[in-house]
Amino acid sequence: MLLSVIRFLQVWRRYNASVRELSRLGDRELADIGISRSDIIRVAWDNANS
Repeated sequence: MLLSVIRFLQVWRRYNASVRELSRLGDRELADIGISRSDIIRVAWDNANS
């Protein structure tokens, strides 16, 4: 139980960090790396869970 809570918190922190970092980029920079602003949440979750 405790390990699953710790794992969730680690994933959540990685997700939030990814969202913050990607949100700081402009639309042109996001396009350069192949994602759009609407993809940020999906990309952040994929990154956090990998």
